[in-house]
Formats: sequence, structure tokens, C-alpha cells
Amino acid sequence: MHAADLLSSRTRLTPEREALLELETNRRYTYAELNARANCCAHWLQSFGVGYGDRVSILAHNSVVYLDLFYGCAKIGAIFTPLNWRLAAPELMYIMNDCTPKALLVGPDFAETAGQIEGPITPEQITPLARYEAALAQQSAQEPQRPSHLTGESTHCILYTSGTTGRPKGAMIPHRQVLWNCVNTAVSWGLTEHDISPVFTPLFHAGGLFAFLTPLLYLGGRIVLSKGFDPAQTLETILAEKCTVILGVPTLFQMWLDAPNFADLDFNHVHFFISGGAPCPPSLMEKWRAAKGVIFRQGYGLTEVGPNCFSMADAESVPKTGSVGKPIFHSQMRLVGENGDDVPVGATGELLIKGPHVCTGYWHNPEATAESLMNGWFHTGDMAQMDEDGFFAIVGRAKDMIISGGENIYAAEVEAVFVEHPHVTEAALIGKPNEKWGEIGLMIVVTEKGQTVTANELKAFCQQRLARYKTPKEIIFAAALPHSPYGKVQKVKLREKYL
Repeated sequence: MHAADLLSSRTRLTPEREALLELETNRRYTYAELNARANCCAHWLQSFGVGYGDRVSILAHNSVVYLDLFYGCAKIGAIFTPLNWRLAAPELMYIMNDCTPKALLVGPDFAETAGQIEGPITPEQITPLARYEAALAQQSAQEPQRPSHLTGESTHCILYTSGTTGRPKGAMIPHRQVLWNCVNTAVSWGLTEHDISPVFTPLFHAGGLFAFLTPLLYLGGRIVLSKGFDPAQTLETILAEKCTVILGVPTLFQMWLDAPNFADLDFNHVHFFISGGAPCPPSLMEKWRAAKGVIFRQGYGLTEVGPNCFSMADAESVPKTGSVGKPIFHSQMRLVGENGDDVPVGATGELLIKGPHVCTGYWHNPEATAESLMNGWFHTGDMAQMDEDGFFAIVGRAKDMIISGGENIYAAEVEAVFVEHPHVTEAALIGKPNEKWGEIGLMIVVTEKGQTVTANELKAFCQQRLARYKTPKEIIFAAALPHSPYGKVQKVKLREKYL
């Protein structure tokens, strides 16, 4: 059940089929070429002293080297631990002190940042990508020997969570989770070897690695890998390569919608678009459907359980707008109340997930592991509801709840109403301390360019759709909201600024 043979087995079946287009270099790789690179990488790592259980990190923009390391580490039982290049040197130093990588590959854009990281790694353990490419050419392309003690429970990756509520935690992704994410995604989303997907999101994220990249390379499909994101250029890529399944975050879909060439584009070759990373406003999905007649739905996932936890049929995407779908094939889900009992249909409860696609816990953090994993069930911290048809809708984070006058107010529910207003593009609700009510809702709103709306108008709009106690008592207008690398609004920064 380990994932060390995923790429080599696919190569045995379809060696000459194109697997990857790297946009930055315009280089196309067959499966045989990708697997040869991964084998060379594995041998190079071993010559570097890397063995079973050792961590290997990379600080660089998206490139084929991520795939070298991901599959190369798997073959020798090393642990792939990519670093978020958007972090500052002190933040990276904390992560590296936590995972203590034996080798670090650094892209040319981050040499200065790497030089500021002191203590957890020596200069001898750092390899610039240019030197790595030269070293790779000297290595054998033969399959390396698999460690005898490699199993499905062996850790394949450590991916650090965003740390919006504190220090980042390293989720341990075992080999079997990587494999079962491939299986679940293929059978639940209807992917085939004919699918082509662009990857615009960073490969240090679970979404970049596991939403489409690893499942499609498992099936024999094709990946188009981008170093960064430019709205017009990425749209041209989707058309030129006839991509069939497209993942993005809500801000990315809004940028595409606003692109000057959007109206002229034909997406007939696209099977579906899917938004993840943050709640997607139904109005945004409806604009895409109205403009292009496309299948557009919303996904849900977490680093710890994989990015693809729910699915729905194409025909269900419109009537079930706002839902993330039904649980994927090989998975169990529960919604529980504060007493730990299952809640009835339509009621709000915390989402618990169990299955072979769940992580083994957090690196060097047994307390956090014990809090999240209980009797095989992963406690997501997300509040959700299930309707009578078995479709789930995410209401918000358990910790992103405001208690005002004894009533629970889930921020995501109120935010979803605000972004339905035609003049609002983004909205974020935070709790503000209040002597009378304990706390009240403070909504920060970003309006569409050139449009104006008053706070009273927005309150009236909200009161028509939600209970009066859920309407924010205060509204502040802002030019923009702070976002994490994967599209989530950083409420810690909002609280620092407005409270």
C-alpha cells in the first residue's frame, strides 16, 4: 500500500505518453522521462546521505523538481517537506527547526532568504537548483532499492498548515493517504487518462500536490505546471492545452472573470471548474455559468484529510449550489454536536472524517494529534450541515463562531449573504467585544470597483435573509482583505487592525 511505485508502475504501462508540460521552460516530459528523473533524484539524495525517514525540503517556485523530490523521496522512504516560499525567514526557521531537513534545495529567487535561515541547516546541506540539475545528470536512472520497512503507514510528506490560529503544525501524510487520495479522486470525480489539468497553485500546498496532480499522474493523464499566476496568460494556457478539469480559488476565478479577454474565450473542452481553498460565493459560480455555460462546483478538503473529500454529479452542481457534495467513495463522515452525538438532518455539527485518506497526526506534536484524531476519526473543526439528500454544506469554523447574547453566529453563513449583494466582492466577519452582548459581529466589506453601498443598506439586505441577531452590528469598508497563499482570509490580521 505504499506510494513508492506510483510513478514507476504508471511508466511501465504508458512510458511514452506525455505526462507534464513545464510552462516556464516549455519542456514536455513523458512518463518515462519523469520516472527517470525521480530515480536519479533518489540516487542523488542517497549520495547526499539521505535515507529512510530523513526529511528533504525545497524552497522554490513550481517546477519539475517538485515532482523529482515527491516521487524520488517516496522510492527511498525519505520524507518530502516542501516550504512555503511566501513566509519570512523567521517563520521558515521555525518550520525547519521543527522538521530538521537533511537537504534543502533552493530556487534562485530565494537564495537570500535561505541565507538568513541560521541554525537548523548548514550551508553544505543547501543545494541551489542549478547545481542540482548538474548533479542529477550524473546519477543512475535505474530504480532504487525500496527500504524493506517501507509500509503504507510510513510518512511520505510533512505539509505544514497555514497556522492561522497559532504556530504551523506539520501534518504527516502517510504513503497510503497519497494512494487513496488518487483512488478516491478518480472514482468519485470521474477522472480518466484523457483529462488534462493545469496547476497554478503552489506545490507546497496539499491542493497543488493532491487535487489533480497526483491523481492524474496515477491515471495516466497530463499536467500543465505553471510557475506563477497571470490571469490572461493562464486563460490562454487552458485553451492552448485544451485543459479539461480546472481547480482555482475564489479570488483566482474572480480575476479570470475580470480579465479583458474573458468574453472571447470558448471553454467547450472543459469538463468542469472547481473552486477550493475558501468558500466560493454562489453569485460568482452563477456568473461563470451564465457567461460560459460551464459546469462549476465547489470542493472541500484539508491538508490532513486531502483536498478532495466530497463530490457531486455534473447535473447536481446547479440545484446544489452552495453545497460541497456527498462524501467521496472510500470515506466515512459524521456531524456531531458538543456532546459527541450525531446531529439530525439539517442541524449544524462538527464534521468528522474517517478513512484511508486521513493523516497519521502532526510531526512532533502528540498533543495536537490527540486533539484531532480520536478513535480513527479526524475532527476537522469545521461546522457543517447535511440535507435530506445527503449533500453537505460547510457553515464555518468552530473557532470562527461569534457568541452574541447567548446565540451562536457562524461567520461563514453571514459572509455568504453579504457577498450575494451585487456591489460586494468580499466580506469577513469577526467578533468584537461588547459589554452588553459579550461580543457583536463586525463585518469588513470590500465593494466592487466603481460601486457604492451604505452600511444600512447592507444590514437591511442581510435581515431579509437571516435572523435579525445574525446581522452585524457594525460594518467597515476596506480596499482589500488580507489572504493566505491559498485564498483564505487571514482574520488574525483583521483582528489586529480593527479590534
